[in-house]
Amino acid sequence: MNMRLSVLDQSPVIEGHTPADALAATLELAQAADALGYERFWCAEHHGMQAVCDTSPELMIARIGAATRRIRIGSGGVMLPYYSAFKVAEQFSMLEALYPGRIDLGVGRAPGGGMAAASAVSGNGLGGRYDPDIFPMQVAELVDLFSGRTPQHYSRPVRLQPAAATRPQLWMLGSSDFGGALAAQLGIRFTFAHFISAHGGEHVMRAFREEFEPGFEPAPQGAVAVFVICADTQAEARQLAAAVDLRRVQMALGVDGPIPSLATATAYVPDARAQAIIERERARSIVGTPAQVAERMLALAESFAVDEMVVLTVAASYAARLRSYELLAQAFGLQATAAPPARAVPAGGG
Repeated sequence: MNMRLSVLDQSPVIEGHTPADALAATLELAQAADALGYERFWCAEHHGMQAVCDTSPELMIARIGAATRRIRIGSGGVMLPYYSAFKVAEQFSMLEALYPGRIDLGVGRAPGGGMAAASAVSGNGLGGRYDPDIFPMQVAELVDLFSGRTPQHYSRPVRLQPAAATRPQLWMLGSSDFGGALAAQLGIRFTFAHFISAHGGEHVMRAFREEFEPGFEPAPQGAVAVFVICADTQAEARQLAAAVDLRRVQMALGVDGPIPSLATATAYVPDARAQAIIERERARSIVGTPAQVAERMLALAESFAVDEMVVLTVAASYAARLRSYELLAQAFGLQATAAPPARAVPAGGG
């Protein structure tokens, strides 16, 4: 199967575990993905939520880079309207200098949490407002900075440091035609978030390709991000998915909590309202055995006309999540690597 697979990780906090456990599990998963032959490993940004705990993808990327050898590492994504685009460019230039040729900067405009948290992150609790309307200008600013140009709204040139021989890959992450159109206009890569919006993505990706204007990238390059739970048996996969079903019900009802454990999910009996939510949301997931999951993923990739899928897996246990990625790697014939442990400093540097 000529398909590249990548990982999108949210550092989920499972009931009975701490955020520190979740971050340790993210690091373990990144090392496994590196060894299994995955293309890239992306960390997502969220704020003010018990179920996910990575508030600083750039810090997690730095840690993962020191513990891996080959895999590309990056954000999936940085919620850009929170920040100065120049500061984000500096952070990812720093990461690129530390890990040349391995850094991805994926950006999005969603707040990644509730509006109270968004206000706090934006303005330090002093009345700041999350403003997604500035997002297109910010992405254009990143394109200029990484291309060695001074953005038009700067009063004078500013040097982007540290200078590096390579630059990060710049990705637009989106679940609507807005993101695809902006990526096409600016000439950058685009990933459609099928795990957020299960309908209409094929048309968004097609429009992205047709409207793409060569710029930062010479030609359109796209991927689709999908939610997957893969297990040795269909019964096990469905059991693991029950925890996700329950969490989605909780989110729809405004309940802030961790990812339910397997025991909690198994004991839960949904009422009619909850069952309707579960049925509605299942279109965003691919659940089953390796053969079943691979068949559905390949069909989805064909409909999007992409050769890379970014896989998000949340399950009722960290072991089950890791096993899901192992089974996918086997199903798609990824080439496992035997790279030695990564060094924190270059050879000869101590």
